[in-house]
Amino acid sequence: MVRCIHVVFIQLRSFVGSSLNQWALDFQGNLERILASIAIAKERGATLRVGPELEIPGYGCLDHFLEGDTVLHSWEVLAKILTSEEAQGIVCDIGMPVVHKNVIYNCRVVIHNRQILLIRPKMWLANDGNYRELRYFTPWAKHRQWEDHYLPRIIQVVTGQTKVTFGDAVISTQDTCIGVELCEELFTPASPHILMGLDGVEIFTNSSGSHHELRKLYTRVELIKEATLKLGGVYLYANQQGCDGDRLYYDGCAMIAVNGRIVAQGSQFSLNDVEVVSATIDIEDVRAHRAKSSRSMQSAAVERYHRVEVPFALTSGKFDIVREEDMSGLLSGSKSLEVRYHKPEEEIALGPACWLWDYLRRSRTQGYFVPLSGGIDSCATAVIVYSMSRLVAEAARRGDKQVIADARRISGESENSSYIPSDPREFTNRIFHTCYMGTENSSSETRLRAKQLSEAIGSYHVDLNMDSIVTAVRHLFTLVTGARPQFRAHGGTAAENLALQNIQARLRMVLAYMFAQLLPWVRGKAGGLLVLGSANVDESLRGYLTKYDCSSGNKTDLKKFIAYAEGSFDLPILASFLNAVPTAELEPITDTYVQADEADMGMTYDELSVFGRLRKVEKCGPYSMFTKLVHEWGSFLSPLQIAEKVKLFFFEHARNRHKMTTLTPSYHAESYSPDDNRFDLRPFLYPSRFPWQFKKIDEIAAVLPDRSISVVPEKPKQD
Repeated sequence: MVRCIHVVFIQLRSFVGSSLNQWALDFQGNLERILASIAIAKERGATLRVGPELEIPGYGCLDHFLEGDTVLHSWEVLAKILTSEEAQGIVCDIGMPVVHKNVIYNCRVVIHNRQILLIRPKMWLANDGNYRELRYFTPWAKHRQWEDHYLPRIIQVVTGQTKVTFGDAVISTQDTCIGVELCEELFTPASPHILMGLDGVEIFTNSSGSHHELRKLYTRVELIKEATLKLGGVYLYANQQGCDGDRLYYDGCAMIAVNGRIVAQGSQFSLNDVEVVSATIDIEDVRAHRAKSSRSMQSAAVERYHRVEVPFALTSGKFDIVREEDMSGLLSGSKSLEVRYHKPEEEIALGPACWLWDYLRRSRTQGYFVPLSGGIDSCATAVIVYSMSRLVAEAARRGDKQVIADARRISGESENSSYIPSDPREFTNRIFHTCYMGTENSSSETRLRAKQLSEAIGSYHVDLNMDSIVTAVRHLFTLVTGARPQFRAHGGTAAENLALQNIQARLRMVLAYMFAQLLPWVRGKAGGLLVLGSANVDESLRGYLTKYDCSSGNKTDLKKFIAYAEGSFDLPILASFLNAVPTAELEPITDTYVQADEADMGMTYDELSVFGRLRKVEKCGPYSMFTKLVHEWGSFLSPLQIAEKVKLFFFEHARNRHKMTTLTPSYHAESYSPDDNRFDLRPFLYPSRFPWQFKKIDEIAAVLPDRSISVVPEKPKQD
C-alpha cells in the first residue's frame, strides 16, 4: 500500500511559553526549573522559549530586590544558564533584576548560544492593589531608545561580550522580528506591542507575574486576544505559577495567541513545578493578516525601533516532506482553541488548594489544623484542604514524582517508602487535624455537623469541652476585681456580654496552637501543624471578629463553593452547612434567644458584599456609596433606610479597622479584600462617626422621594 506524501513549503516553527512554580530567593530551585522548561521546549522542537517575570530570583522577593545580593545571585544563575547544554540552539527570554547606571530595573534578558542579545527593562510598572514595583524598580522612560550596558565580569567570561544593548529595542532575526512586552505593559492603554507591531515586529513575548483573583482570567485572555486581533502577530504569554512565598497565588495559564485567536493554553491551577505550552506557528499567517491598506498607512508613518540584528533564523526556510496525517499537529497554531474558564466555585476549590500545598511542602511542616465550629466558614476551609488532598491524589495517580516525594516527607514516611497518596481521605487523615471546641453555649447541631464533616473528608478529629478553662478565667477576674461579669441573657451589660464572648474566642486560639503543636506527637509523629483561620472577608470588613481568634473568601462565593463541593466531591454532609443559620455560639441559648451573626452585625452578608465592592473596587466613601445605593436599592429600601445601613457599615468598619492589622497572612482571592498588610492601605484610627460625611447623607436622604413603598421588597443584588 502506497502512503500519500505531500511536499509543502512551511515557514513555521514551534514556540513555547512556560508556567514555572518559582520561589522567592530559591535560586537553586529556580535555576533547575528554568533549565527543565528549556529542555522540554527543545524536545518539542521549539526555537523560542519565554519564562515568567523575574523568574531567576522569584517575583515575590519584595524588599529583597533592594539588596545587592539578589542582583548578584541573579547574574550567577544567568551565567549557569548561558553555559548549560539546555540553553544552546534556542532563543530564551529570561527574567531578572538588572542594575544599570546604579538604577534597578525589572528586566528581560534575551540569550542565544552563550550570547546576550538584548536586555529589555520594564517601562510601565504595576503599582496598585497588591503590587509595589515602584518601591523596588524604576521604569525605563526612554521609549524607543537604547544604551550600552557593561556586563559584570562573571558574564563577560562566559559570553566574551563587554557590553550589550539595554533599552527599548527589538530583535531582528533572518526571518522575523521579536519584541518584548512585560506583564503590566499589556494592561496599559498605550501598550508597547502596538507601536512595535506597526514597525514590523511579528512575535511578541510577555513574561508575567499575574496573581489569581476570582473571575480575573477572562480579562487577561481578552487583552491577549485583542493585542493581535487588529494588529496581527504571534503573542507568547508566560506566567508565574504557585505561591512564591506570600499571600498571592500566581495562576499560570500560559497562552499563545495568533491574530486574535488563542491557539494554546496551559492549566490555570496545577501542582506541577514546570509546565510548558507550545504551538507551531506559520509566520506567513501574520503577514497575510496584516495586508490591510489602513494598517499599512499607519505602519509607514510610525517611528522605528532599534533592531538588534542576529545571524540566525527561527524558521526552517526550506522544503519539508510531511505526511498528511502529521499536518494537523504541525500546524497547531492555525486552529482556534476554546479557552477553559473555571467557574468561581471551582476557582475557590482549586486556587487556595494549590496555594496550601505549596505552603505546606515549602514550610516543611507536617500538616494543617483547623478548629471546626460547625459553621460554613470553617467548613469551607476544611473542604479546601480536602480539595488539596484530591489534587495530590490525582497527581500521585499520574505518577508525579515530585508530588509523591513531598507527600511522603510531609506524612512522615521514610525516603525508601513505597507509599503512594492515591486516596484523598486517607491522605487527609495523615496531614489534616480538626477540633471542635465546645462550651455550654454550643449546640448539639454544630457539634454533630463538625463530627460528620471530619468523617466525610477523613480528618483526624478531636472533640473537647472548654467550659472549665472559660470558668477559670471568669473566676480569676472575680478574684482580682470582686465583680462577676454576666451575659446579656443573664442580666449583664453590653460590655460584660462582649467581654465574655471574647474570652471564649481568644481561648480557642490558645488551645488551637497547643493542639497544633502536640497532636503529631500524640500520634507518634514528629513536627508541628500550621493553624488555618476561617474568618471570611465580609466579617473582616465589618470588624465582626475577635482579635487573635481563629481569624478569607466572601460569604456568597463560599456558599456557591460549598454547593459545588457537595456534588463534585461527593460530600452530602455539606447540605446541612448551607442551610444552617450563621452563629458564633458565644452567648447562652434561651427559649427566646439564639445568637445569629447577621442580627449581631445589623446587616446581611449580601449587603456586606455590596459594601465591600463599592468601598474598595469602586473607591466609594460614605457619601458616594449612599448615592450609588439609592439607585441600586431604591426599589425596595427608602433613602432613609439606605442611609442608616451605609452609616452603620462605615461606623463599624472604622471603629474595628485596627483589627485588620492583626490578621494573619491569608490567600488573596477578592478585589475588595480588607488586608491591611498588603492590599488595603488605609489608616486604622478614624473619626468613626464621620460627622461631615454623615450629615451630608442625612440632608440628601431627607429630601429624596421614597420609591420603595409600593414595591414588593427583594434582596440586594450581589455582583
